Amino acid sequence: MWFVDFLLVFLSAVILIICVLVGVAFLTLLERKVLGYIQIRKGPNKVGFMGIPQPFSDAIKLFSKEQTNPIMSNYWSYYLSPVLNLFLALLLWMCVPFFSGFMHFSLGMLFFLCVSSLGVYTVMMAGWSSNSNYSLLGGLRSVAQTISYEVSLALILLSFLVLITGVSIFDLVWFQTYIWFFMLGLPLALVWFVSSLAETNRTPFDFAEGESELVSGFNIEYSSGGFALIFLAEYSNILFMSLMFSLIFLGGDLLSIIFFAKVLYISFLFIWVRGTLPRYRYDKLMYLAWKGFLPVSLNYLMFFFGLKFLYFSLFV
Repeated sequence: MWFVDFLLVFLSAVILIICVLVGVAFLTLLERKVLGYIQIRKGPNKVGFMGIPQPFSDAIKLFSKEQTNPIMSNYWSYYLSPVLNLFLALLLWMCVPFFSGFMHFSLGMLFFLCVSSLGVYTVMMAGWSSNSNYSLLGGLRSVAQTISYEVSLALILLSFLVLITGVSIFDLVWFQTYIWFFMLGLPLALVWFVSSLAETNRTPFDFAEGESELVSGFNIEYSSGGFALIFLAEYSNILFMSLMFSLIFLGGDLLSIIFFAKVLYISFLFIWVRGTLPRYRYDKLMYLAWKGFLPVSLNYLMFFFGLKFLYFSLFV
């Protein structure tokens, strides 16, 4: 019997990974198309019908190119960090309860916090092991930025976990049957979205890849397969953060097609922001995290604590 269960979990994991990677492929195509129209040009439109097979031809090109090996790099760290980065990005998807034969557990939110915080180490490892000043600076900036914004993300998450008194994603879905949490905490939703942009190193917070001053940042020494894996991990994280936004703030009914339309819209917002906003200044980024978002999320946490205390004192 355990063999059948194991086989079901394994097949579900393989299908999930394939679906995520295909989703990432078409997210890159959507980004290039949207940015093209924002900049009044067409975007990819030569390969196949309307350029739809473009991501797959890009993948073939990237993985068939020659792999460079910087002679002064730390060999094992240099090669393993992109693999580990993608592994952690795909591992995050395990905590989403897809109501299939796949695993779903009651500590989903804790799992999300643990795995997402591990992603910092892979970027740090990639930046350090390349043995280049530019990549090291990009890695350090990325680590400082990610750790800063993780604090506000965790506090916002904690606010809603206090509200539902649980750490399961099931509870989040169940408590939003009649009202979305977006209505209860609109400022928190906006803070979460901006923090997600910073967490995934997206414009206007793409300091880890600041090409104007760091020549592509922490991934400067990577080419072909290694660069493709870092690229896949970044876009997988964007999709996942869009999914988390929809789960926490927009109802989270995973059995509805509308839920996936919401995820697509949030992903589109990531691209829209990239096409319209210039890069932030680094000191302003840190100021925003510690003097802007931290007080707001802490105040909301205290507010939700007060709400729960009032509820228990009056009705329980």
